Amino acid sequence: MRVALFITCVNDTLFPGTGKAVVSLLRRLGCDVDFPVAQTCCGQMHVNTGYREEGVRLARHFTEVFAGYDAVVAPSGSCAAMVREQYPKLARPGSRGAAAIAEVAPKVYELSEFLVDVLKTDDVGAYFPHRVTYHPTCHSLRGLRLGDRPTRLLRNVKGLELVPLPGAEECCGFGGTFAVKNPSVSAAMGADKTRNILDTGAEVLCAADNSCLMHIGGTLSRQKTGVRTMHLAEILASTEEAQ
Repeated sequence: MRVALFITCVNDTLFPGTGKAVVSLLRRLGCDVDFPVAQTCCGQMHVNTGYREEGVRLARHFTEVFAGYDAVVAPSGSCAAMVREQYPKLARPGSRGAAAIAEVAPKVYELSEFLVDVLKTDDVGAYFPHRVTYHPTCHSLRGLRLGDRPTRLLRNVKGLELVPLPGAEECCGFGGTFAVKNPSVSAAMGADKTRNILDTGAEVLCAADNSCLMHIGGTLSRQKTGVRTMHLAEILASTEEAQ
């Protein structure tokens, strides 16, 4: 299977280790992984703040870059949801752009979707001997409707103790530009999420979006809680040999 990694802006800029973890994991599972260097932003922030034409241009570029792959895997529920849910609404019906989106968008998967639905596995041979709690980010929960795919994968990680997160379905307060436009509300929501995380006694907070982990992690760090944040891909890429 010829798979392309869609790294996303946040990961490419701030969390390159997550992209490396995805490649390592997928190659371990037998996938031929490419990284198209011409890829850019998916346009989510542009469209969400009213810059529709910029979003259309970025959608057109995305379909050109990722055409021809069997699957496109993103370590981000947020950006995968943008391509699958918003791209079809950007193109004029019957246009060449609409046809290109119809061809590429259904092949774009968030990592846990790809593992469970395409590769048909919920045990990737990972080893991570820590107490972990999982935060289902808004786009992965309400947009992609990932359900229990991430937690199924985590439960099969050798040595990992998965503990439930109180108020798991509540937003952490990041919301992309929401955190910029409504900083006080965003900080209050982040503080609520942090309290719930601490109540679990977890060593590690896991999620499928580094943007949300960055927001929550900032509060955890400022409070000197000692709780680490890790992307799902990094835990799943961990092996006993690498410990």
